[in-house]
Amino acid sequence: MYTQILNFVLCSALLLTASRIALMVWQRDRVVSVNGVGPILLGGLRIDALLIALAVAPLLLVAPWLAGSDDAADVSGAWLVAAWALICLLELSSPLFIVEYDARPNRLYVDYLKHPQEVFGMIWKGYKFTAIAVVLSLGGFIVLGYEAFGEESTPGFRVPGVLLQIGVLLGSAALAFLAIRGTLRHRPINPSTVAFCGDPLMNTLALNSLYNVLYAVYSMKNERSPADAYGKMPPQEILDTVRTSARMNLAAAVHPRIPTLHCHVPTVAAHGGTRPRNVVLIVQESLGAKYTGHLGGLDLTPNLDALSRQAWTFTRAYATGTRSVRGLEALVAGFPPSLSDAVLRLPDAQSRFFTLAHLLRGRGYRSRFIYGGEAHFDNMKSFFLGNGFDDLHDRKTFRNPAFVGTWGVSDEDMFTRLHELLDGPSDVPTLTLAFSVTNHSPWEYPSGRITPQGEPASVDNTVRYADWALGQFFERAQQCDYWKDTIFLVAADHEARVGGQQRIPLRYFHIPALILGGAVQPRLDDRIVSQIDLPVTLLSLLGIETEHPMIGHDLTAPDAGGRAMMQYGENFGYLKGRDLLVLEPQRPPTQWRYEAPEHYDAVAVDEALRREALAHALWPDLAYRSRAYTLPGLLLE
Repeated sequence: MYTQILNFVLCSALLLTASRIALMVWQRDRVVSVNGVGPILLGGLRIDALLIALAVAPLLLVAPWLAGSDDAADVSGAWLVAAWALICLLELSSPLFIVEYDARPNRLYVDYLKHPQEVFGMIWKGYKFTAIAVVLSLGGFIVLGYEAFGEESTPGFRVPGVLLQIGVLLGSAALAFLAIRGTLRHRPINPSTVAFCGDPLMNTLALNSLYNVLYAVYSMKNERSPADAYGKMPPQEILDTVRTSARMNLAAAVHPRIPTLHCHVPTVAAHGGTRPRNVVLIVQESLGAKYTGHLGGLDLTPNLDALSRQAWTFTRAYATGTRSVRGLEALVAGFPPSLSDAVLRLPDAQSRFFTLAHLLRGRGYRSRFIYGGEAHFDNMKSFFLGNGFDDLHDRKTFRNPAFVGTWGVSDEDMFTRLHELLDGPSDVPTLTLAFSVTNHSPWEYPSGRITPQGEPASVDNTVRYADWALGQFFERAQQCDYWKDTIFLVAADHEARVGGQQRIPLRYFHIPALILGGAVQPRLDDRIVSQIDLPVTLLSLLGIETEHPMIGHDLTAPDAGGRAMMQYGENFGYLKGRDLLVLEPQRPPTQWRYEAPEHYDAVAVDEALRREALAHALWPDLAYRSRAYTLPGLLLE
């Protein structure tokens, strides 16, 4: 049994490596263009070890007691040959799948099994000889696998003694666990861990095809149907309602596959400098309005409060959710919340999904993501590199940081990197997403920067430190040449802690948001604003006329704004004016009149508002599943 397992491990490792090298040779121009030889091979070894460990782990757990038995050898042989056949099938299928979809086999591989007649008919008519070659090759590989590990070729070895059996079991379990987890860091390995460039195919070459399919199937758990939860609506009515709310011209021609694609005409003249302005999105971790003085909260953010007097400050901005990925999908992609997980974590959004980076790349911009933690957390690395971002600066890229905590390097280290990048030479305009980490439990920050109040390790003190680091950055930025040529958006991703008895605790979705820079005129704006409005507004401030699928409002228009949407667990809230419409799974909708932060009055449900809210709850799922949130140049033929 142990011989069978060892032979399987060696054969699988050799096959997966050989397949990866063959794919790299085939795609050598793209591999060379991203300097991908090392990252693909090294990342591939880690993912292959994970897959192989998954295959042999069940056998390792029983081998100390069953090894040496003929029956056990037959069962283990059948298990290993079946696993080998799956690995071979997926690797043999990879070239044809890449030709069709420019990616390794993924969720589509499973989805298409629901339509065998059409799919196999297409393969037979279009790729008959390739299909025959794959089937014959698969048969040959299965025979080789059976010869190598289908049977016990040598007398079976039985582990003697209970104590030694337990020791072997624990050792085998530890090795399998380490291989499957793939790292000793905080979070286990995933596709984002080995992503290294902006070419999605190159990132998947560092995977193997069976793992890619299994991970895609596993990720499907994050997709839920809002129609099943909140109720159905005809797709055309969803689109018409959303487009009307987004102030689009319903009579204008739309792209047949991107129904919310529309022309964005800025209300601000284009920058008259030698090149377009830079854009910086500073996303502050867990900074709710309750902590910010200029929004009536605790007096913990004197630097942000001072900036608010120099900025276009939104006093009634609302987050779309309670997780960082919600804020990021809203601020970077303008995508509203849904009952499913945020798109950063969904498999079909890992490439060709609209972001500001994709749009601005067509305008000559270079985009980068700065994060003091491990960027593969919440799949950020894979999503951003696959959707228009060119450069990534995360924990491992910081040398000699001032402070390293549980979540990564300190905010001051992140802002130092941001300043260095903005102040350095660049031939092109840039979009930079800078995401802070300090304001997060267990509330760690470097000493000597602030005077802690009360318990040092507390959310109040990390807010004070995060505000200090933000103030230090802007003090430097305002003295530099890049200040006058850069537009800064500072916004929180979400509130630190959200709770309460309300179906949608609105006060905890209230966040700071402000836009500033050398060309931005200070003013207070008390309109209701959603996070999804902010990236659309940035396009106007850049003076860019373009097409995009975002449904947020351009807040440079005086009659824009006035509504916000938010997801709280399974509940969806739609705030319009003073009324909050709440959708709950399998329950009638409710409507509340918002009088004060803690006071709501139940009112009769307005049918028009209910349908508007329902359309906005259903549209993200419709756009995601139909792959309709993109740009024309990103569509697959």
